[in-house]
Amino acid sequence: MLIKKIVDMYRIFLLLIALSVCSPAQKFEIIDSYGDFNNAVSFYITANGFVYVCDKGDDEIILLDTLGNVLKTFGGYGWTNDSFDDPSDVFADPLSVYVSDKNNNSIKRLDKNLNFLSSFNKKESSNSEEQFGFPSSVAVSNQGDLYLIDTDNRRVIKFDIYGNFFLNFGGIDAGKFQLNNPSQLAISSVNNIYVIDNKDIFLFDNFGNGITKLQFENTLQSVRILFNNLIITDVNRNIFFSDLKSGDGNVIRLHFDYSFENIKISSAIVLNSKLYVLTDKNILVFSKID
Repeated sequence: MLIKKIVDMYRIFLLLIALSVCSPAQKFEIIDSYGDFNNAVSFYITANGFVYVCDKGDDEIILLDTLGNVLKTFGGYGWTNDSFDDPSDVFADPLSVYVSDKNNNSIKRLDKNLNFLSSFNKKESSNSEEQFGFPSSVAVSNQGDLYLIDTDNRRVIKFDIYGNFFLNFGGIDAGKFQLNNPSQLAISSVNNIYVIDNKDIFLFDNFGNGITKLQFENTLQSVRILFNNLIITDVNRNIFFSDLKSGDGNVIRLHFDYSFENIKISSAIVLNSKLYVLTDKNILVFSKID
């Protein structure tokens, strides 16, 4: 266990160093586009090819296949189990879909077909350590633990697979790993937690211990990890990629045979050698130019 942790920390150190060097560029060309969203802010793609889009403009989650066919929608504005008030993030595994229902102070869990399963709310809990308000992001580890960003208290909270409080971290007592404006998180296959905080990404282990901070030039928009493919986007429409499995630590800014001018990029994901870029209005699909 100690050797594995040292190796993981060394990989993270390499990742930090790579941010300050010029890495070889990869260029992509567009091959498809689909979707008709109002104001899409987040998405996730599962291994079996389902795409879940969080459309903040219509307060709903949209289920598509990777060909762009809309299979189902769920939500609408409201306070009930089948509605949202400012959904801000979506995460999915092969069985469940998790949505941070920000203004309803809850995490909603749906099945893979967008049928409501449960709602998770700790705003009125008697335990202040597990209270959260206005959750902006949610993700589940490969061990089943649920992590969310508690915007109210500017921290991350971890619950176990049964929904029991485990710990919180990044709050006012976190020292140099204190979060100021956390907005989105992602979890790697070795259960390291990547948290966007303005222009930085803070890295924590699964016990909430701070590991390092990655610094970027611009304010960051999104962080996604799928099959060890780390994708980061910023507000200036830059997209960065790193293969966490390779261990080489290279962070590459991607280049495109396509103009993103006047396009608002919300997020991006790599799956099966294709890059999926979520804009506020649609999904753009790119392939790598050899």
